Amino acid sequence: MSTHTNRAPKVVVFDLGKVLLEFDFGRAARALSPMSATDPAGFRAAIDQSTLLLRYESGALTDEGFYGEIQRLTGYRGTFDDFAAGFSDIFGEIPPMIALQQSLRSRGIPTWIFSNTNDLAVSFIRSRFPFFGGFDGYVLSYKIGAMKPAPASYEAVERATGHRAADLLFLDDREENVMGAHARGWQILHHRDPAETVPHVHRLLGLDS
Repeated sequence: MSTHTNRAPKVVVFDLGKVLLEFDFGRAARALSPMSATDPAGFRAAIDQSTLLLRYESGALTDEGFYGEIQRLTGYRGTFDDFAAGFSDIFGEIPPMIALQQSLRSRGIPTWIFSNTNDLAVSFIRSRFPFFGGFDGYVLSYKIGAMKPAPASYEAVERATGHRAADLLFLDDREENVMGAHARGWQILHHRDPAETVPHVHRLLGLDS
């Protein structure tokens, strides 16, 4: 699914998870559950798109508050630092998408990250993946207190970038998120596969592949 107008967008906005980075909460659950009172499946249920994670990623819980809730729910006995390391070490690069962003940046096209995420994940990503530092800006759910597809999250992007509507091209792997952008008149691309996304972005921007 995509939309476009007769003019090229001025800013390309990337989702983070499943667009630039793969992630697997099962990995965190397997690493952390041995120090808890639950098995990997139970631990994963506590952290993978759970109500607790949504509270954390919307800014309603601090890092320490999230850790405390995990302790309460799972009986986790490790230290905060142990938890932070295991919870965050779940990511892997998607090279063609990172190359796309770097190519756009080299051509002078502003690129932003717009992500439902949390402080522990971002701190880990910033320390492990150099590409993350190469964006013009970041709109992160836990910092703005709103998550996609809430309208307030898209409003935050518009304020931060100084652009609205068709000036923005948004890439996200979740249909509800791109539809939230579409409702505001953004150009959108529902990302599924880099082999489709990369040439499509080039066409929308009028670039040679």
